[in-house]
Order: sequence, then structure tokens, then C-alpha cells
Amino acid sequence: MKTNQEFKNSALAALKGNWAPAVVCTIIMFAVMIIYMIPSMCMSSLTADPENMSMTDAILVLALFPVMSFLQIFLYTPMMYVGYGNAFKQLVADGDNNLVANLFKNTFHGYWKNVGASLLMVIFIFLWSLLFIIPGFIKGLAYSLTPYILKDYPELSANQAINLSMKMMKGHKFDLFWLFLSFIGWSILCIFTLGIGYLWLMPYMMTTMAAFYQEVKTEYINNNN
Repeated sequence: MKTNQEFKNSALAALKGNWAPAVVCTIIMFAVMIIYMIPSMCMSSLTADPENMSMTDAILVLALFPVMSFLQIFLYTPMMYVGYGNAFKQLVADGDNNLVANLFKNTFHGYWKNVGASLLMVIFIFLWSLLFIIPGFIKGLAYSLTPYILKDYPELSANQAINLSMKMMKGHKFDLFWLFLSFIGWSILCIFTLGIGYLWLMPYMMTTMAAFYQEVKTEYINNNN
């Protein structure tokens, strides 16, 4: 297994000369995130003073909740998990730097399976989290390769992709946790840039994650041949 620094070096090599499309791709994702968060922010504003909430406000809250759920299930989650992640995976694996085009292609090609897999992951992680936070976090790590598997193995169903992710991640969940932890310093620094630094950190993290997936996938294939 490669070290964290080796994964990061692979990511930086892939991003060299491709930072501009990577940042544009991330700006699109942030825009989608803002669209998703608008109903939530409106709900928070309307429910800030529940004792003085009018009937109109209550109706608006009831109307906004399904809108927020719709945006999360059918737009934000599949685009973030499947589209965005696989755009950077293609950059690492194939040198394909059409990041913006691949963001949308990966999101909407096989769209319903992408939605189904994303929804199943959220539900499973939520249910495991009910047992305490740690089991849910561990399952989140176990399911983390599902978005890439959906594209590399299109013949698999959403649930089969999740199961394959768990098999590939056996013995590697701590490796991924340690990899994520190595970005904590950069993440803290980005806070002091009013979040602007995340436009560069997110591509760096996603490309590193894609390099990690390629390593784990290769190891899994070699061990099962």
C-alpha cells in the first residue's frame, strides 16, 4: 500500500496544468450546494421563533422540506458523490482533463442507478449511525468506493456496487481515514481564506481519493485472480 504522500504526489502530478478546470468544476459543485442549501436556510429563518410562527410560515416550512429533500436526492448527492468524484478519477486513471464535461456526464449517465446508490448509501450510513456515530462513520468509509465502482462496473446494481466497495475496503478503512486526516491542516488554513481555499483543496482531496481508489482496486483484482 502506498503512503499518504505518494497518493498526494500522484494527485498533484495529475492536477499539474489542470488546476483551472478543476477549480471551475468545484465552483459548479459549490453553486449546486448553495442551491441545495437555500430551502434549508429559509426553513431555519422561518422556524427561528417557533412561538410566533404564523400559519403561512408553517405552510412554507412544510412546502420547503420536500423541495430540500428533492434537491438532495436527485441533484446534490448524485452529482457530489458520483459526478464530481469520477471526474477526478478519470483525470488520474486516464489523463482525461475534461473535468466539467465529465462532471455532468458521470452524474446523468446511468442517472437512476447513481441516485439509487447515493440514496442507499445515505440510508445505510444513517441507520448504522443510530447505533452511535462510530459505526456510521466506519460504514461511510466502507461504502466510499461505491461511486467509482458504479462507473467501472456498470453491469452491477447499486446494492452490488456497495457490497463490492465493502469487499475492496476490507483492511483499508483506517488507511482512508488516515488519508483524510492528513488534510486537516489544509482545511483549517482554508477557513482563514473565508472558504476560498477550498476551491483548490477540494480538487486536491478528490484527486488524492481517486489515486487511493486506483491502488485499492488494483490490489483487490490481483488478490482475486
